[in-house]
Amino acid sequence: MGDRLIEEGTRVGDHRRIGVITEVRRDDGTPPYVVRWLDTGHEALVFPGPDARIEAEGASERRG
Repeated sequence: MGDRLIEEGTRVGDHRRIGVITEVRRDDGTPPYVVRWLDTGHEALVFPGPDARIEAEGASERRG
């Protein structure tokens, strides 16, 4: 938990969405995930599609 789910837009006008994974529902770590979207604060149960990737918590700080 704390990892980020990043969904890239797939159509013109779509924007990248970034959310924080707050809950993993399965013991093996596979979807679905409960995600809090940073742009709206809304929490949702998400089954990520092929346009999504997971970024480990703190990964951007380690790169910078």
